[in-house]
Amino acid sequence: MLFAATVLIASGAFVATRSPQPPRSPAEPIEARVPPKTENMEGLLFRAFKEEKELEIWVLPEGESRYALWETFPVLKDSGGPGPKLKEGDLQVPEGFYFVDRFNPNSKFHLSLGINYPNNRDRPRSDPETPGGDIFIHGSAVSIGCLAMGDPAIERIYAIAEEARALDHRIRVEIYPFRMEGAKLDQRLREYPEWSDFWRDELLPGYRHFLEAGQPWAYRIRGGEYRNAE
Repeated sequence: MLFAATVLIASGAFVATRSPQPPRSPAEPIEARVPPKTENMEGLLFRAFKEEKELEIWVLPEGESRYALWETFPVLKDSGGPGPKLKEGDLQVPEGFYFVDRFNPNSKFHLSLGINYPNNRDRPRSDPETPGGDIFIHGSAVSIGCLAMGDPAIERIYAIAEEARALDHRIRVEIYPFRMEGAKLDQRLREYPEWSDFWRDELLPGYRHFLEAGQPWAYRIRGGEYRNAE
């Protein structure tokens, strides 16, 4: 199982003082940028996009107020399709807001980072007996509901996650069905009415908040839904 956490991305980062850049189109190459410094980082965030098969790693550099893109990795393999994970064996990669809760240096997928699926948002909507679990961002190029990043990529991802853990930071993992903006957003909401309320009302606020504020969305799970914490 896999995921690049949650979850499973080549190089891209911009100077820490700049605000988040608009996402590239899938056709654009991932270009090398000057990565932000990770020494004494004040936060680490993973943002995964299932349709685009990308995992972004964002760092909050020391003394800065906005996160900066450290690198973007291609997800070599995932499984399932649009929509959240609902039960064991559905092959779905979860969608939502999570944290890295396990480090496995002895994974059969080289290295792996587990995420806390199912969380309190997932449980009321998942199979009560077998909601599934063990969702990881890991190495190799095989996935059953995880994000498979390949071995060279997971080594870099795992290493920066260990840096964050050593600084006692909780690593946030955001998993989106696609880059939620522009014509694509409108089109996908029409194409998948069964998930449109979830995407629009629960995921989209977090997606937009990060682009505007440069900080992860502060949310709470209320009534089994992601809601603004303020």
